[in-house]
This record gives sequence, structure tokens and C-alpha cells, in this order.
Amino acid sequence: MPVIDLSSIDLKTLHWRDIDWRKFIWIKDHPMRAIFIEKVTVNIGVGTSGERLEKAAKILEELTDQTPSYRLARKSIKEWGVRRGEPIGVAVTLRKSKAIWFLLKALAALDFTLRESQFDNTGNVAFGVREHIMIPGTRYDPNLGIWGMDVAVRLARPGYRVMYRRRCRSKIGKSHRITKQEAIEYFKEILGVKVVP
Repeated sequence: MPVIDLSSIDLKTLHWRDIDWRKFIWIKDHPMRAIFIEKVTVNIGVGTSGERLEKAAKILEELTDQTPSYRLARKSIKEWGVRRGEPIGVAVTLRKSKAIWFLLKALAALDFTLRESQFDNTGNVAFGVREHIMIPGTRYDPNLGIWGMDVAVRLARPGYRVMYRRRCRSKIGKSHRITKQEAIEYFKEILGVKVVP
């Protein structure tokens, strides 16, 4: 049974402050084995800097209610006209209530259906939204155009912080990592997503 009854709420008017992210923590047997959404990353790759990049940044800011950061080219590619260090994309990292709010809207654009191949073996999920106007509550602006985007979701458990902290960093044991099957179960049980082969 999903946490939110999607038939009773309107995703077009839903605001991220209306969502309690703690309800989306899935505790099966032990609190340290709980699974939750650590972050959602939204990315638009433009390929060039200038006016098109600014339009993509404006779209991303409107969709996520957060200021995007610019992604720089790692190397120069002469044929594409890209120089090393030139901004060529925009991305936003969402956490807690904002992450779940945007994820629900992005999944609604895909009719709450994902493929098994979109899940990896470490509890991450990635999918694309072909046109941003498919996301509920988005209006088409002819000055900005239509943009596609990539959405990446990272699932985690309590204790994952030891991988990222500055002092005494260590590895996570295999038994504590999230498997592909657990990630699929989380999306089915908590978010009500249909996973197809």
C-alpha cells in the first residue's frame, strides 16, 4: 500500500512543504535496515553554453523550486565546439521532502511505471523524462521551449554516512547494501510504482 493515496491528491497543486519525508522511510524488520530516499538528482545536458543553457536553468528552477548548479565540460571536443571548463549542463540535488515531491511528479509523467533495467545493483534508480511539460503542474512557455531531463534516485540505509564523512571514512559491508530487488520492492510498496521487465 503506497504511503500517499494518489487518487485523493492533486499533484498539480501539491507543494513540497505538504509532504512529510519521514513517512517514506520503509522499516521492515530492524531500524538500521530501514530504506529511505537519500537524494534525487535532476540533470539537463545542453551541450553548449549561452542562451540555451540559461533557458534550461530557468526551466529547472521552476520545476524544482531550487537554484541549479552549472556543470562544466571535462575536456575539449573540437568537432562539437566544446571547450574544457565551459558550462554545458545544469543540475539540481534535492533532499528530504523536496526530493519526494519532485519524484512523485516525475513518476506521474511516466504513469508510475519503471523498467527493471532502470534499477542498478546498489539501490540506485535512473530514468528520463522526455518532455518537461509532461510533469503535472507545468505550463508550456514558448520562449523557453521544451526540455528533456534525467532523474537519478539514490536509496540509502542508516549508517551509509561512514562512506562519505571526512574523518574515519570506511566501507559499507555487502549485507548492509541495498540490492536491486530491495529497491524494486521499495518503489512498489512505498511509492506505488509498477515495475515491468
